Amino acid sequence: MVKPIAGIPAAAVMSLVLGACSMAPDYKPPVTTAPAQFKEVAGWTGAAPGDDAVRGDWWSAFDDPVLADLEQRAAAASPTLAAALARYDASRAAARVNEADLLPSAGISGDASRERRSANRPLTTGSAARYNDYVVGGSIAYELDLWGRIRNQVKASKAEAQASKADLASAQLSLQASVADAYFRLRGLDAQAQLLDRSVDAFARAYDLTSKRRSGGIASGIDVNRARTVLGNARAQVATVANQRAATEHEIAALVGELASQFSLPAAVGPLDPPKPPIATPSELLQRRPDIAAAERRVFAANARIGVARAAFFPSLTLGANGGWETTGGSLLTTPNTFWALGPLSSLLTVFDGGKRTAQVKISRAEYDEVAADYRGTVLTAFRQVEDSIAAIHNLSDASVAQKDAAEAAQRTSDIAMSRYRDGASGYLDVVTAQTDALDAQRAYISVQTQRMQASVELVRATGGGVADVPMASAQ
Repeated sequence: MVKPIAGIPAAAVMSLVLGACSMAPDYKPPVTTAPAQFKEVAGWTGAAPGDDAVRGDWWSAFDDPVLADLEQRAAAASPTLAAALARYDASRAAARVNEADLLPSAGISGDASRERRSANRPLTTGSAARYNDYVVGGSIAYELDLWGRIRNQVKASKAEAQASKADLASAQLSLQASVADAYFRLRGLDAQAQLLDRSVDAFARAYDLTSKRRSGGIASGIDVNRARTVLGNARAQVATVANQRAATEHEIAALVGELASQFSLPAAVGPLDPPKPPIATPSELLQRRPDIAAAERRVFAANARIGVARAAFFPSLTLGANGGWETTGGSLLTTPNTFWALGPLSSLLTVFDGGKRTAQVKISRAEYDEVAADYRGTVLTAFRQVEDSIAAIHNLSDASVAQKDAAEAAQRTSDIAMSRYRDGASGYLDVVTAQTDALDAQRAYISVQTQRMQASVELVRATGGGVADVPMASAQ
């Protein structure tokens, strides 16, 4: 016999004891090994996980008001973000649906009818009966969650809602990074367009000079055709870059939720210098990534659903009650017209189902194994992406220094070759070769600088968003 505890009735104690049962396995997040620091950089320190940390406007580190405006417009009007928000709202509502099963369900009803009973019915006096019947009442039903089926369903749905919230954060971060990446590609193309415009002007002057020298009998027709070839190639590259810029501008329009035909960004050329990369970001900072948080919550949900499947092997117990008023005439809501019933206390246990419940448990365990493997895969991918981003930042920084030196040397060579050609000290082939090398080297430098900006954005994406108070490395 269960004894009362500190004045609590025995029935309540029994309910608490039974209610504590759960068929779900004890949850332990999948184990992943995190390195003490990243291989590609030294000086990264430890920190507490924080997937709920406020990222802030991480793009403000680039100090570009146009980019800041695009990010705000994307957050307000992006259809991709709106769809992710709708999925999150739906998952929260689904969690509330399952949570409602923890509470009793109650309803009220009313009925009015005119009836005639047969004169030949059993136990009759041989006369028909006519009467009105009025009923007003209510009922209540409550499933006793003895084996944790409902509670585990609630846990699973809440975890799915949390995962959907992380999916929303992931979609937001991805959108922000995509906008920044496309924007810097656009600015890189603007820089290339400016370079090509200057080159076309220079090549046109060289072509005019060669044509005049040809008319004077100083230059050959070969020199004229070489100058014309270089000029034509440069003009073709101008058109190619213009086409790439238009496509990138259209891409940005879609990201910010606007029609490509109604969206434009004026060309602008500025320094493509990425902000200083953070050095204090720890390996644990990957836990700030919303996709890792979402994967872990789905593992928890799958673990809870194992409990739901296992609870099907035990009987369900439902308590019901109803009551109200009924009369055939006269006043309805009076004491003699009341009725009530406590019960039924119903129990249901499936004895034979051909192995259906066993198969369902196997399915739930297999689903758990699947999402656990997905979680580990997500973590491994995250570490790889961070390592890739750090390596890209370092290597592209070195490449930028070397490419800038190459571009400056190529330009000096081009200037010298043109000067020697004017003085008659060399042929036009030297000029063409030097001009082509200079243009290629300068375009390569712009490309490297653009890639450095993209790598900085990718590092933000890989580490789960911007960090407000992170020490920064010295610029290279």
